[in-house]
Amino acid sequence: MSTLKADTIVASDGTSPVTLTKQEGVKAYLVYDFSDDGKPDSFNSSSVTDRTTGSLYGNYTNNMALAGHAVTCAVSPVQEGSMATTSDNRYGLASGDTTARFSANYYLVGTQTSASNVPYCSSLVVGDLA
Repeated sequence: MSTLKADTIVASDGTSPVTLTKQEGVKAYLVYDFSDDGKPDSFNSSSVTDRTTGSLYGNYTNNMALAGHAVTCAVSPVQEGSMATTSDNRYGLASGDTTARFSANYYLVGTQTSASNVPYCSSLVVGDLA
């Protein structure tokens, strides 16, 4: 058995990323801060459309192949860099909306029962790129 060690792997042209075969990788992710409309971190995310309280579209730089791609999300009641908690439970709902974006809704439940501009949320996207 051989061991392969490398710091960077690229396609045979020397610059393109390697194509994943028979496996999936994250095709996009977004970390969004509703408190200042900031994107502290993202990949394959061109912009965010703030739809209404606690609701957004995450717009892709490179489109997905199908509108029905998989999206998951997480919600935090505090801004990045803090593990502080509140008495609010939180949840998010996200799904592929079109090939060009996903939609997500974020909620705090406890003291609030409707959508909320939670301070911090993130989403991961998998599927095939167009």
